[in-house]
Amino acid sequence: MNTGDALYESYKKLGISGEVLDFSKTILKELESRFAEIDEIAEYNQMKVLQAMQKNKVSEMHLEGSTGYGYTDPGRDTLEAVYADVFHTEDALVRAQIACGTHALTVALFGNLRPGDELLSISGKPYDTLEGVIGIRPERGSLAEYGITYRQVDLKEDGSFDFEGIRKAVTPKTKVVAIQRSKGYLPRPSLSVASIGEAIRFVKSIRKDLIVMVDNCYGEFVDITEPSDFGADMVVGSLIKNPGGGLAPLGGYIAGTKECVGNASYRLMTPGLGKEVGASLGVNRSFYQGLFLAPTVTASALKGALFAAAIYEKLGYRVVPDSKEERNDIIQAVEFGFPEGVIAFCKGIQAAAPVDSYVVPEPWAMPGYDSDVIMAAGAFISGASIELSADGPIKPPYAVYFQGGLTWYHAKLGILKSLQMLLDGGYTKFK
Repeated sequence: MNTGDALYESYKKLGISGEVLDFSKTILKELESRFAEIDEIAEYNQMKVLQAMQKNKVSEMHLEGSTGYGYTDPGRDTLEAVYADVFHTEDALVRAQIACGTHALTVALFGNLRPGDELLSISGKPYDTLEGVIGIRPERGSLAEYGITYRQVDLKEDGSFDFEGIRKAVTPKTKVVAIQRSKGYLPRPSLSVASIGEAIRFVKSIRKDLIVMVDNCYGEFVDITEPSDFGADMVVGSLIKNPGGGLAPLGGYIAGTKECVGNASYRLMTPGLGKEVGASLGVNRSFYQGLFLAPTVTASALKGALFAAAIYEKLGYRVVPDSKEERNDIIQAVEFGFPEGVIAFCKGIQAAAPVDSYVVPEPWAMPGYDSDVIMAAGAFISGASIELSADGPIKPPYAVYFQGGLTWYHAKLGILKSLQMLLDGGYTKFK
């Protein structure tokens, strides 16, 4: 048996029909040039990460961790210097004590806002879990409870920034301007680094002292530049997404100006101690190695997202972004218009997982969301959305959000399983 036949047989054992495989082959042929572009970006970013590690003389001792207070932890401190060089910022806070992306954003906001200040979002409504942090949805300990007000300027219908609206919205109380790079649970285009850069320049032209914070989740290493290259005062993200490379077991980062990062460290730890404390325990090795692998892992996830877009676009569904558009993060939205489509898609992703593949995901009332949410993620790291995963709120327009895949081949299988599940359930058919 030749390799092609053996591969065919292997996919069939995983429940993929010959019909689905043949359909996918025609799609993949059309994506060859796009895949080559993704590989070039990954190669550039791989060199960038390597240069940062070599510049900071990463050695074997840096891979070890500290305990207790975490004083004099050279591995942690050097890792933060590496992150600052990768993102071209003055400083960085990279900590296991940051529980998730929402926590990282919370630390950045509380560290740099004071009672009487105003937070202005210029990319519309933020991700659902931030509503409680801000106080849009009343929660104990929110920014609103500390007397910090919030306003937002929605993006235009075409997904671009509303510059005139931003100018009118800035007041003497405005202190932090927030931009969310990724679409979240909104079927809008994710924002390109170039467009974010233009918005940063515009904000700074209104008032130089305004702090611009970019929620960079899902966007790291998708392009050869980051928002910090265009003047963002803080870029914030989760290590169980792109920059952790699938190896970081937890954690988050804030990279930016020395003042903003320092303020965040006093919020995360305690005033007067800040970055001086915080034991790294045994995670340094995973953080370093994950960052080293991140450009390649992100490229695999990007290929999976592009493949998903091309597959479901061909079947007649609205996809954001489509298969021809620029990719600005690893998330692919597929709008089904009916709840069964979202559920079947997620069941297919779960069935392709290396962990808990036998589990059947169901919608449920998840904390922090205003509707039932279904999540599929049979991951080595719980909740790691750089691994093969999909989720979506069970509400109109009934869109699913697919992301991740530590390898391109696993991302490919996940999409094929999602398609197979939809076909077998009678929810879609080949045109």
